[in-house]
Amino acid sequence: MKEGYKLGGIQQIGIGVKNLKEAWRWYSHMFGMDCRIFDDKTEANLMLPYTGNVPQSRHAILALNLQSGGGFEVWQYQERKPVQIEEEIRFGDLGILVCKIKVKDIREAHSFYKNNDCILSGEPADDPSGNPSFFVKDPFGNLFQIVEGNNWFMNENKVSGGSYGAILGVTDIDKSLPIYSDILGYDQVAYDKTGYFPDLGSLPGGKQELRRVLLKRTKPFSGYFSRIFGQSVIELISAPGNPGKRIYQDRFWGDPGFIHLCFDIFEMDKLREHCVNLGYPFVVDSMDSRNGNSFEMGDAAGHFAYIEDPDGILLEFVESHKMRISKRLGWYINLKNRMGYKPLPGWLLKMLRFSRVKNI
Repeated sequence: MKEGYKLGGIQQIGIGVKNLKEAWRWYSHMFGMDCRIFDDKTEANLMLPYTGNVPQSRHAILALNLQSGGGFEVWQYQERKPVQIEEEIRFGDLGILVCKIKVKDIREAHSFYKNNDCILSGEPADDPSGNPSFFVKDPFGNLFQIVEGNNWFMNENKVSGGSYGAILGVTDIDKSLPIYSDILGYDQVAYDKTGYFPDLGSLPGGKQELRRVLLKRTKPFSGYFSRIFGQSVIELISAPGNPGKRIYQDRFWGDPGFIHLCFDIFEMDKLREHCVNLGYPFVVDSMDSRNGNSFEMGDAAGHFAYIEDPDGILLEFVESHKMRISKRLGWYINLKNRMGYKPLPGWLLKMLRFSRVKNI
């Protein structure tokens, strides 16, 4: 990854839903996503290439689990009926297939989800590196891989943390690697295996020959919110010679499913330059429409931009300028006035617990 800009971790994974209140209740209970960072009802007027070239009214909420991990941006159309994918999503398809969720104890987590009548892939099974995991399907058809992780921030007596990364379905892993290893800095190959994998065998598309590449970072994430976001991994998966469908073909960004993967960023101008030099220019850039001013989203503000990987997977970058710490106290933090990109103090980040809500 080129020096000049810095990434602070996975800020969130976007999840399009049909019923935001129902999704909030499930994600809050099952994944501890109960800390509301922003709650915004506006038109998505900057994503026109991905919303039929028409501004779309939407309701979006960013939620965190303060134990650790990236958050969820749960997203629902307000005036348009969301379009569900017609065919079941399978390994080998192209797009964000799975969100990885970190837990402290895989057996304890398996018992928790089983006791809560969740749809499970089966008993924990080893991945190609020998680490046990299992999969949970939410009531909305999205798949989550439960993996053991570390780098915990707060102890809130929850079974899980937040997002620990994602499994991305791509056509050609070697062609996709420059984005994930260079731009995003996941430059260490933990495994690169081709074959048939028992841990995927019970899942759609999991019985065919697949190539799996798990990527880590040699340089840990560090930034304003890195104490919460922690570290993460990216797994690329392909069906050699037999790629499946694009899961957002003929559907809009924001329709049900995993819509994007978002990273916290510092020095957006330098990132823009680097992406252009590698042949991946920004396809959406809030700076263009705001003349350099911050984009407001409820109680937060900043700049955001998107690039596409070779298969059209949307990767978002957010440079935060303002963030609410406590609505009750009317306390905001202005990040534009801070020098550098050092992690915020733990005591300050822990104040976010006052933004916790059970229902919306």
